[in-house]
Amino acid sequence: MINISVLGAGTWGTALAQMLALDKKKDIKVTLWSAIDSEIDALGETRSHPNLKGMVLTEKIILEKDLQSACRGAEIIILAVPSPYVRATAKKFAPFIEDGCIIVDVAKGLEAGSCKTLSEVISDELGEKKNAIVALSGPTHAEEVALGMPTAIVAASDDAAAAEKIQSIFSNGFFRVYTNPDIKGVEICGALKNIIALAAGLSAGLGYGDNAKAAIITRGIAEITRLGIAMGCPEATFSGLAGIGDLVVTCTSVHSRNNRAGYLLGKGLSAEEATKEVGMVVEGINALEGAMALSKKYGVDLPICSILDLIVKGKLDAGDAISVLFARDLKSET
Repeated sequence: MINISVLGAGTWGTALAQMLALDKKKDIKVTLWSAIDSEIDALGETRSHPNLKGMVLTEKIILEKDLQSACRGAEIIILAVPSPYVRATAKKFAPFIEDGCIIVDVAKGLEAGSCKTLSEVISDELGEKKNAIVALSGPTHAEEVALGMPTAIVAASDDAAAAEKIQSIFSNGFFRVYTNPDIKGVEICGALKNIIALAAGLSAGLGYGDNAKAAIITRGIAEITRLGIAMGCPEATFSGLAGIGDLVVTCTSVHSRNNRAGYLLGKGLSAEEATKEVGMVVEGINALEGAMALSKKYGVDLPICSILDLIVKGKLDAGDAISVLFARDLKSET
């Protein structure tokens, strides 16, 4: 039996728990934990998640409120809390895990202040413990995974054996996992694509069409790639599932909370009002501070991200975004 614990009962954590528990070809024990007791109570009572329409939570999943109990004997820990809570959660579970337990981070973001990727944050809190860290990232909406719709994703780690183990365990008839040794590049993609999705949503909120959205997606991946290469990441990562793949789905899908938040910004709401209206963590807004700090540190121009940063801070009206972007010096695409 493979013992897997999912820490975080949001949409993504719950969808992954459901997928793993229902895998008929593997003997997987799945425990789902939340720091919010009421979330576990509601899942137990209704066997459903309010944001995963049509999913009936299998009775095979063990629901747990106690973190130590959730981590006991786990061979794999899936960390599925929003990025602002990754460090605090890692600090809490670190004493309860054994050496050799693989930590799979599925959150996407950068830590405010330190600008560290989430795998770096987790590594900080693990200290001397010997645990491989895998970033699981790509064009994956929880709403579709929960219903068993075809999905492809990337398991990235500097520990090839750990990435291949996650690939083997997580892959099934509808969920295909690729491996990638470039964990930093994959995490940079995951963090910045949410910012670009804010821009795509903002464009729609302002009444612009497909031309503008296509331009934002294309120039957005150019920004992400420039930064990643400056940070020492191979260019191929950014043309893969974690790069252009995740960017496309986040900028175009009705499931995207970042796209939705951007749309509301385009309609004149403040960042605080838009986040409240979305009702879930908007990772693109959280990632802006780190993106701007990395832009400065590596001397890389991120015009779309910079415009979003000004809008979110209330320093630029959303309606002026295009005029500011289009007033920049003309240049070659290549």
